[in-house]
Amino acid sequence: MIIDKQTIEKVADLARIEVEDKDIDTLIGDMSKILTFMEKLNELDTTGVEPLVYMNHEENIWREDVVRQEISTEEGLKNAAVHNERFFMVPKIIEK
Repeated sequence: MIIDKQTIEKVADLARIEVEDKDIDTLIGDMSKILTFMEKLNELDTTGVEPLVYMNHEENIWREDVVRQEISTEEGLKNAAVHNERFFMVPKIIEK
């Protein structure tokens, strides 16, 4: 693929970024290097290589969710600055 001024402008428009005219020559060189590297990667034989989603093969071991009463409501509210018998009381922060 040939990278030229029009290609840079199109990519900049798609990415919704502003590119100054003085930076276009530098970007042409940088994008050409990137595409050359990608073409090198395409030369590799990847038959038999499974695509990766994650870098390791560890799997999460799921456990059954069990509801347990670890502490009582009174213990949970013990250090609260302001509370009633069941809830934390906080100042109102959203106005209508």
